[in-house]
Amino acid sequence: MAPMANATIIDVAKHAGVSIKTVSRVINNVKTVKPAIRERVMRSIQKLDYHPNPSARGLGGNRSYLLALLYDISCGYYATSVLAGVMERSRAAKYQIVMQPCDYNADTLSEDVARSVRQSRADGVILTPPLSDLSAVTEAVEGLNVPFVKIAPGKHTDTYRSVCTDDRASCASMTEQLAALGHQRIGFIIGNPDHAALIDRYRGYLDGLEACGLKLDKTLVVQGYNSHASGVQSARKLLNVAPAKRPTAIFASNDEMAAGALTVAHSMGLGVPEDISIVGFDDAPLASQVWPALTTIRQPIPDMAAQAAELLLSALGGEPADHSKHVLSSSLMFRQSTGPAPNRARHQGSRPEGRGLKRA
Repeated sequence: MAPMANATIIDVAKHAGVSIKTVSRVINNVKTVKPAIRERVMRSIQKLDYHPNPSARGLGGNRSYLLALLYDISCGYYATSVLAGVMERSRAAKYQIVMQPCDYNADTLSEDVARSVRQSRADGVILTPPLSDLSAVTEAVEGLNVPFVKIAPGKHTDTYRSVCTDDRASCASMTEQLAALGHQRIGFIIGNPDHAALIDRYRGYLDGLEACGLKLDKTLVVQGYNSHASGVQSARKLLNVAPAKRPTAIFASNDEMAAGALTVAHSMGLGVPEDISIVGFDDAPLASQVWPALTTIRQPIPDMAAQAAELLLSALGGEPADHSKHVLSSSLMFRQSTGPAPNRARHQGSRPEGRGLKRA
């Protein structure tokens, strides 16, 4: 096989028939690698003329003072919110941010990530969801021996390099508040299964039902995919039934889908919140731009990003790893899209009693 132009560690791993981590261990002369495997990897390195990226390896003189922010092309709003959170911290440390878009559905995702990080010459990498959930992405970055942090991953096992929010607890609280308004048939639109962190939002909904003594009705749960269109489709499934079987509230896993549910309610002539209450998650700008404005859960994205930047900068500075859990609290934001269940509208006000609630 002829040498490859700009061969990557992924190319070496495929050629040698081993994992990216194994190639990384060979490059870093880890003694636990078996001699036969080490020899096979070294032959592949020589044949492909692979040269490990020399930047950002803890050598102060080789630092680029750049941090790469990797995000999925469908999550532009999220990426800009993350950017707002990391800017102040990075500037104080004399670092600049390089934004690198990726397509998490691409067959070449690993290669794309490795190429983006290598070409950016970044000293460290910030991964946003859903990239922060994909082992192919983390292995590609690890293979380049570049420190990284993950924002809102579905699993928080590596606490020293991940920051998240209390999605499950906040969704349980929101479900309980809807029940306090008299809603007993609370529909739920599940988020895109590729975003592992969103599973906690569904779990929180289940926790809230249990806490209020409400049984799960599976006909009130629909799979969505985070987009406005999927919110429309999901709401139609929930609402195009006999009135007695409709939910009196719909809780969507993000604001885009909640806005889609709002569109369907308007098209059917249903009053919001008189006939049905609608709730979202994230508190994206959209939540305040639709009518009525959405009750939602405000996720502290900039604060998460700032803490992630601090973890990454500490690692780059050689400080001991912080293995404490980095979990930030979300806020329940009550607006005009929620009110008492129809059968209680004449007896109660529009806002439930509870702790930690904010009115926008």
